[in-house]
Amino acid sequence: MIEIKLKKNAKKVDKFLINYLKSQKKSLLVGPMKYGVISGGKKIRSTIIFDTGKLFKISEKKLINLCAAVECIHSYSLIHDDLPCMDDDSIRRGKLSTHKKFGEATAVLAGNSLLTLAFEIISDKKNLLSSNQKNEIVKLLSNCSGHTGIAGGQELDLKFENKKKNFNQIIDMQRKKTGKLFNFCLHSLAIVANKSKKEKISIGKLGEEIGLLFQIADDFLDIKGSKEIVGKPIKKDKKKGKSTLINLLGYNKTLEYADLLKKKILLKLKKHGKNAKELIDTIEFILGRNF
Repeated sequence: MIEIKLKKNAKKVDKFLINYLKSQKKSLLVGPMKYGVISGGKKIRSTIIFDTGKLFKISEKKLINLCAAVECIHSYSLIHDDLPCMDDDSIRRGKLSTHKKFGEATAVLAGNSLLTLAFEIISDKKNLLSSNQKNEIVKLLSNCSGHTGIAGGQELDLKFENKKKNFNQIIDMQRKKTGKLFNFCLHSLAIVANKSKKEKISIGKLGEEIGLLFQIADDFLDIKGSKEIVGKPIKKDKKKGKSTLINLLGYNKTLEYADLLKKKILLKLKKHGKNAKELIDTIEFILGRNF
């Protein structure tokens, strides 16, 4: 059931992005951009947004721009992560990584273009949100994507390779690298729902916890998943000397920590009653992904 939901949501976002790019002037980078962002991955961040929309009773018409922007940011980060100067991966989402398909320079430019496209999509006049909401969301996405978010987390991830790092350092790195964009997925919807500042911060932190859970599950998949499920080579974290909770605490203790984290997240969502059902199902799926 969850797989059907994920595919359905991914198709909606892909369709939006295809139409959005069609409406723009053509450039040599559109092909590599589409290759990096469309028809690849489960687009689980978009599903988190759609699920949170049900939590706040927001129509999907107000969510699609946010979903598309998030997928642009996520895909830009993956294109850059795969580059030889970073993680040097040749396979992504079951196909050649963007730099292997189009060359390194084009991959850098396509990634940069997806990054800027995300902000264009949010600020678009056809986006149904108010100007104040758009401004607040743009600022939030900037904080979650730049040196205080994804980019800063990737820098720490690279610098931590083959070094002994403690629990708090690893958690901080993973919160930035993965958690911050999930923070955005929930926090931005609290902005759309006109929640108080306190509520926005609170729900954003919950999103960050979900992102951390997702990253830990991803680390498990690297050890026990299959290349077909993951869509990229596995068992590479240990080879590269990556700082993960599994490498620090061991498999079983990390699984215990992840299970407690999941319970903590679900407990917070229970107060929302039946409106939280879809989001709860997705969180259950995150930690149960074939490992």
